[in-house]
Amino acid sequence: MNYKDHFQLGIISKAHSFKGEVILFIDSDIPENYYNLDFILLEINKQLVPYFISSKKVHKQNRLRIRLEGIESSQEVNLILKKKVYLPIKFLPKLENQQFYYHEIIDYKVFDEETKLTIGNILDIIENPNNTLIELNYKNKDILLPLNDSTFIKIDKQSKTLHLSLPEGILDI
Repeated sequence: MNYKDHFQLGIISKAHSFKGEVILFIDSDIPENYYNLDFILLEINKQLVPYFISSKKVHKQNRLRIRLEGIESSQEVNLILKKKVYLPIKFLPKLENQQFYYHEIIDYKVFDEETKLTIGNILDIIENPNNTLIELNYKNKDILLPLNDSTFIKIDKQSKTLHLSLPEGILDI
């Protein structure tokens, strides 16, 4: 299975019982969208391995207590703890026109509204707890730019352009 066609939903955060139950931490603003899953994909040895969910129960917000087929002992649970959980991209909810998922804007052009210049194409998105960053190549150097409510102006999905208002002097650093 190809990572390009999948998104990371969360992580198997901890064991819940001696019967093979685990806690799936769902990294989403709307975790309820994923409470009725029938299967998940676990990243094991850089491969996405499908597991069917035999039982599930909401544990806390953003956490689902699940039991996976074939995982029945604490030893088997230990093999999947802290593993990343993925789903096919088609499971992502549809967004409004000016909303986007980070994976969608890779290769988009970044346009600075202040200088009226195209800065470069997005190479990657780096999510930090306090600041999301866009990685791009500008004047043959890889640079990082903030992507937040202060810098985001608009997105043009037809022309694949992200319009930003960049802090003065950030491109000179």
